[in-house]
Amino acid sequence: MTAEQFLKKLQDHTGSFAAAVATKEGEWIIKGFIDIYRRIYTISVDTKIVPKVLELLLFPMFVEFGKKHGLQIELCPQQNFYPDLTFTERKSDRKFAVDIKSTYRTSGTEVNGMTLGAFTGYFRNRESAKNTLYPYGRYAGHFVVGVIYSKCDDVADERRQFALDDLAKIPSVIKDFRFFAQPKYRIASARPGSANTKNIGSVTKIEQLVKGTGPFATLGEEVYDDYWMFYLTRDMAQALSVKRPYANLQEYADYKQKGIESIRAHGKQIAKLTAEEPAGADDETAENED
Repeated sequence: MTAEQFLKKLQDHTGSFAAAVATKEGEWIIKGFIDIYRRIYTISVDTKIVPKVLELLLFPMFVEFGKKHGLQIELCPQQNFYPDLTFTERKSDRKFAVDIKSTYRTSGTEVNGMTLGAFTGYFRNRESAKNTLYPYGRYAGHFVVGVIYSKCDDVADERRQFALDDLAKIPSVIKDFRFFAQPKYRIASARPGSANTKNIGSVTKIEQLVKGTGPFATLGEEVYDDYWMFYLTRDMAQALSVKRPYANLQEYADYKQKGIESIRAHGKQIAKLTAEEPAGADDETAENED
């Protein structure tokens, strides 16, 4: 199974997700938490609680997806590990990473945005297994199953408790779900998820998310990888006492162009200097440093 084939199957499967989490009227089927005394505590529109409950609702559907297509499914072993789900094709041992991301609408055409994982650590060292189930480089594709929803205006008082018989009276906190599946690079933006994190941010236009038409969709995954593997936030650059090489795609293009022009101008000298270098010089230096 290729990455393209996996994506097509995943997109087909996500078409049934909305019916699994919402009523016919489009409201969330989850009303709150229940204790052993049959008392219900309502859920707030918390950006941490809602995504986790959505994940729990969707896991059985991902298990069904794996069985249908001959894929073994593994969950991330710890919180904040990458990815949320690993699918392995039994015949070929090819692995596909899937993260579940959610965000809420801020208008009819835009959302608040998503964070798409770190651009440091395992993303840069693709043979490392730190904070990831398998090294990043072992995956044949990296995908996002996204959930877009709207917040409800009419919500219950969080301080109230409800009896089980009052279930129908409890308003849902979110509604109007829209699911999509896309390769991560196709919905990534050229900026971090927030100013203080080392996470890749997503585009915020709903159409770009659903259709996978972010800026890197046309530039390609190689450019996406190169851009984010060498991206430095302002704080990262200050910590290294270096000038920040670029902060957006235009600055990235200018930075890369300068490098290409310099290499072309000195191509003969570089080749000559490389030929004059003693064999194994780097290894000897490393041994001396140890």
